[in-house]
Amino acid sequence: MFKHVTLFFMGGMSYIMIELLWRGASHWSMFVLGGLCFVIIGLINEINHGKIPLLVQGVFGAVIITVLEFITGYIVNLKLHMYVWSYYDVPYNIMGQVCLPYTVIWFFLSIVCSIADDYMRYFLFGEEKPKLKWI
Repeated sequence: MFKHVTLFFMGGMSYIMIELLWRGASHWSMFVLGGLCFVIIGLINEINHGKIPLLVQGVFGAVIITVLEFITGYIVNLKLHMYVWSYYDVPYNIMGQVCLPYTVIWFFLSIVCSIADDYMRYFLFGEEKPKLKWI
């Protein structure tokens, strides 16, 4: 449990930092979303033990992040009216909560997260040394 809480915290903090660098602001809900996404992407990585190529993990990660971002946006932005973000002005958006250009960004970020998860598990928790397989 400590491992997943640690990874959740690291993912949440990383997501907040990325948002601060990207758009100059963030919100506590992004900490929760980032932590959850990082743990789930890490679990995919843990379950497959290096058998699923990183490019495929990137696709899975992009879908997972997009779905979780939509759910979070629906709750936080549309139902609770917090208006943390809006993609209404971005092409190919769904209800202003997710959009295709950011899904592409999540693909690349998911690959980075998969690699980071592997190395965090290796260095922090003494797990098996990462075996990166791109295709």
